[in-house]
Amino acid sequence: MPRRGTLILEDGSEYAGTLFGAPVPTAGEVVFNTGMVGYPETLTDPSYAGQILVSTYPYAGNYGVPGPGRDALGLPAGLESERIWAAGLVVVSVSSDTSHWTAERSLHQWMESEGIPGLAGIDTRAVAKRIRDRGAMLGKIVAEGEDIPWRDPNLENLVAEVSTPELTTYGDDGPRIVMVDTGAKANIVRSFVKAGARVMRVPWDYDFFREDFDGICLPNGPGDPKMASTTVEHVRRALAEKIPIFGICLGNQILALAAGADTYKLKFGHRSQNQPCLEVGTRRCYVTSQNHGYAVNGATLPEGWREWFTNANDGTNEGIRHDWKPARSVQFHPEATPGPTDTADLFARFVEMLQ
Repeated sequence: MPRRGTLILEDGSEYAGTLFGAPVPTAGEVVFNTGMVGYPETLTDPSYAGQILVSTYPYAGNYGVPGPGRDALGLPAGLESERIWAAGLVVVSVSSDTSHWTAERSLHQWMESEGIPGLAGIDTRAVAKRIRDRGAMLGKIVAEGEDIPWRDPNLENLVAEVSTPELTTYGDDGPRIVMVDTGAKANIVRSFVKAGARVMRVPWDYDFFREDFDGICLPNGPGDPKMASTTVEHVRRALAEKIPIFGICLGNQILALAAGADTYKLKFGHRSQNQPCLEVGTRRCYVTSQNHGYAVNGATLPEGWREWFTNANDGTNEGIRHDWKPARSVQFHPEATPGPTDTADLFARFVEMLQ
């Protein structure tokens, strides 16, 4: 018999369903994602560390999960990192059948092997509406008769948890980019190498000034950007030395903090594949993929800095740039897999600038 389980939110609301994946309880911050596809990439995105992911799309698992193979760069093929980082997954329905040529295991088998629990049979749109009204909140998935303490991942230095422990180089030629690994997705590396660059992936607190490089990439990552204070200090020095910088997601927030601006926590965050972003000055709209719970306060940008993009839905900041220093960043994911790819050319544009 399938085990029954419950999603409990800190406001006291409960949602009963059927457990799948690993038979263990979990706790974290409950957030929702409106993407229709891409659960293997989403679950392995380090930006979801410490979070219980609620999928509003009603069906998951139908195309299975790729095997543990590697691509030409030695990165996990079809995934964004080496493991699942989300603390748990909540869905309406989970499929036990797989129908994709890359599938080597089911979603249930994968999550079970990784020690990550899931909960199916939940009205996830009702959960999303509650979060939308009350804001992201703490929660836990437990079996009947179980209980565990609450966990607030926003109080933890999640960047230190997800970062690489050592320097690794990808690519053989082209401009040398130091990528400060605050939780970088694998496709950021792939995108830069495809654009003709060499990428040196270094730990979040690494003193990269000891290396020989041409530019810096500040990628995505989880949690409060102010926790990555060591990274912020290194970026502040890079700005003073006018080193070219390109930031993505958490990298946008870290660049803003290094510039002297402020960041804040969003009520429920942006986690979807259909966020419209307007380029300031041109009003051109791009469809973007996003995953973040914090944002830059554009009103706090110091002299010499300006907003590059804004969100067409709520007006929040979606990128910044300096008037004359070679530093800019975006809040969205131009490398998004499985898309959209409206802004994928930003990688080539940064590499061209370095050349």
